[in-house]
Amino acid sequence: MTLDGRFWRFWTATLLANLGDGIGMAAFPLLAASLTGDPLAVAAVAAATSVPWLVTGLFAGSLADRHHARTLLVLADLTRIAVLGVLIGALALGQPPILLVAVVAFALGVSETVRDTTASTVVPRLVPTQLLERANGRMVAGEVVTNSFAGPLIGGVLFAAGAALPFVANSAVLVFAVLLVVGLPVGLLGRSSETTEQVDPADRVGHGETADTDLAGTNNDSGRGILDGLRWLAGHRTLRVLLLVGALVTIADGGWFAIFVLFSQERLGLGPSGFGALLAVGAAGGLLGAWLAERIIGVDRHGPALLGSIVLTAITPVLLLVAPTLWAAGAVVVITSAGFGVFDVAVASLRHRLSPQRLLGRVVAAYRTALHGAGAFGTLAGGGIAAAYGLGAPLIMSAVIGTIACVLCTRGTWTVPVS
Repeated sequence: MTLDGRFWRFWTATLLANLGDGIGMAAFPLLAASLTGDPLAVAAVAAATSVPWLVTGLFAGSLADRHHARTLLVLADLTRIAVLGVLIGALALGQPPILLVAVVAFALGVSETVRDTTASTVVPRLVPTQLLERANGRMVAGEVVTNSFAGPLIGGVLFAAGAALPFVANSAVLVFAVLLVVGLPVGLLGRSSETTEQVDPADRVGHGETADTDLAGTNNDSGRGILDGLRWLAGHRTLRVLLLVGALVTIADGGWFAIFVLFSQERLGLGPSGFGALLAVGAAGGLLGAWLAERIIGVDRHGPALLGSIVLTAITPVLLLVAPTLWAAGAVVVITSAGFGVFDVAVASLRHRLSPQRLLGRVVAAYRTALHGAGAFGTLAGGGIAAAYGLGAPLIMSAVIGTIACVLCTRGTWTVPVS
């Protein structure tokens, strides 16, 4: 059994959209830095790209569950094209105010919450349940390549040639993404409630759990609100534990990575280019992990895969305290990124297998919103602990929180339906 052309068409559209995100990841900070030397203003532009998840993430999940996926995907990308057009026009007229750049970054982030959440609900409609791990592995692998490697590299090169060029390129790839989505069969991209008959919600619950009968009917409006989605998620033991584990892992990762640039400069003697090369090596590790995730997870090894990936992602960085060398740092970024690749595929597959299709958007949105908040907290905590106790302290913090996540993971029940 293989992934068919419909999946690969959608995968290509998502790849292009993520490539645009990666281009913007490099271009927006570079543009902000070229317009002002105020660190607070530059930081505000960077924050404007992530804040939307905390503000509109849950709303995006509700939209994804209640409206046609095709409509949301196309509108989200067309909105981003229009917003980018405003910025391109402003750049053509001269130097735009930094406030406009921040507003554009925020608007793009809002559209991204809608697009990414909606895209996450489409995969189970395109592939048989038996192929979810393979499909999610390919999706994560594509995201790693475009968001973490190719996109930022292209964005930086294009910005050096002309400030407006990366944003033009971003718009161009989004146009092709829209055309690919429009070409998919209408029936595959309807409302989530229209595809619920594929899997009975009663069959989506974890071992030892029961379905929420109040939300079992596809025509019951009580399941459409954000609060109803959150209540359903809170009542599902497996997904609730998964959310807590994911938040802890994100805090641990954010804590040590927040000071990694300083660690690489002061302990490893790396300059900007060396640090960038180290991150590129890490991206290769993430790609490898995502690509191998299907074989590691299989269809019933989600628990061991989660546990192993937590050890690699959150606990491995403490090795830098023992061996603060370039080779050790290279090994750590490869291992942690590979662990995150496996972790992301396992998490996505569990959400797809255990969530009713009509609630999947809200489950995904709640998870991503929580993780963005956890990442911000972990980053601030890592920086604060490093300021108080030294650059090695966040590595210890990461290991401690990772250990707690491992314990919590062993208490979870990861039995899932495989048919």
